[in-house]
Parts: sequence; structure tokens; C-alpha cells
Amino acid sequence: MELKISDKMTVLDIVSDYPQTEAVFKSYDAKAGECICCQMLFESVKSVVEKYRLDREELLENLNKAACD
Repeated sequence: MELKISDKMTVLDIVSDYPQTEAVFKSYDAKAGECICCQMLFESVKSVVEKYRLDREELLENLNKAACD
């Protein structure tokens, strides 16, 4: 699978380029304890991972899978 999304990209850029990834971010809202798209829209995936202590590889894999759909 070709990786289209990196951890340097912002949530806004990802969702704008690949609207289907919004569902992936929403699936992490419970772990984050808040709406990631609402609170971190202008932040990088790296910042999201650090703030919410998410699994970076898992999140990027799920985002890239969705981007390929």
C-alpha cells in the first residue's frame, strides 16, 4: 500500500484531501475523550498522537487504508 498520509499532515489537510478519513478520526474520539476533528483540526497527526497518547502506526495505517478506498 502506498502511503498517502504522513504524521506531518494536519487533520484539516487529510480530511479535505480524503473525506473518507473523517470516519477514522471519529473512531478515535472515544479514546481521545473529545472530538479530534473539532479540537485538533489545524494540528498535525504527530500532535494528535502525542496529545491523546494514540498508537501512531495504527492511526496512520487506518488513515492510509481509508484514503485508498
